[in-house]
Amino acid sequence: MASVTVIIPVFNEEPVIGQVVRDVRKTIGDQNEVLVVDDGSTDKTAEVAKRAGARVIYHPYNIGNGAAIKTGIRKARGELLVMMDGDGQHQAEDIPRLLDELGHHDLVVGARSRDSQKNLPRHLANQAYNLIAGYITGMRIQDLTSGFRAIRRALARRFVYLLPNRFSYPTTITLATIKAGYSIKYIPITAGPRVGRSRLRFFRDGHYPGL
Repeated sequence: MASVTVIIPVFNEEPVIGQVVRDVRKTIGDQNEVLVVDDGSTDKTAEVAKRAGARVIYHPYNIGNGAAIKTGIRKARGELLVMMDGDGQHQAEDIPRLLDELGHHDLVVGARSRDSQKNLPRHLANQAYNLIAGYITGMRIQDLTSGFRAIRRALARRFVYLLPNRFSYPTTITLATIKAGYSIKYIPITAGPRVGRSRLRFFRDGHYPGL
């Protein structure tokens, strides 16, 4: 069976990251890797993650969520990569569902249900982005901006130089995968509320290129 690395980019997630790491380790087993990329946290996020059993890589200062993902892709040891948030929104028990589909598809994305996106403006913005991306690619896009996804390491490294440093990396890797002729599969998930305040700003962080 192919080895797995779960990449978790974090910035000041001390209250929740320990439980996230423990849940992921329990799901994927000790033979696989939980890789936490600490993007310049000013609290004890890295210490808590390491104590919970993660391998931790540090950025010297806050570069961006996308930059942390790129570091994770470059440093991952596993052949299969899962990217997930470190704020408690994504459920570790969904990881095997994403990995199961990697045998048939090149990129597998956890598509959030409507109930997972209770913020109406954000939900409407996501729907708009999905429609625009669908028009560009000629296929239905169910969740362009989801940060919960699985991909083979070799393919992720092919596209890593394209990814922006901030929060719009899911958009870029989705479009790059589709335009390069690779397949994509959406798996329905229910995302929980994040712990703490979101640092995402839709237009500042460029969730869609050109907007």
